[in-house]
Amino acid sequence: MRGTTTSWVVAGLGAAVTGVGATLLKGPIAAGAMGFGLAHVLLGVGDMFRPSVRR
Repeated sequence: MRGTTTSWVVAGLGAAVTGVGATLLKGPIAAGAMGFGLAHVLLGVGDMFRPSVRR
């Protein structure tokens, strides 16, 4: 699996968790799910811009 594919998967799953937290959950659990999802979106996107090391 290439690094870019993993980054897209992490960002996509983060977006899905954020969407579930925003629409289906309520209260502090929704806020936690949205924060968790947004963190994964940022990590996935940040990983796309990180230089890759080839060995």
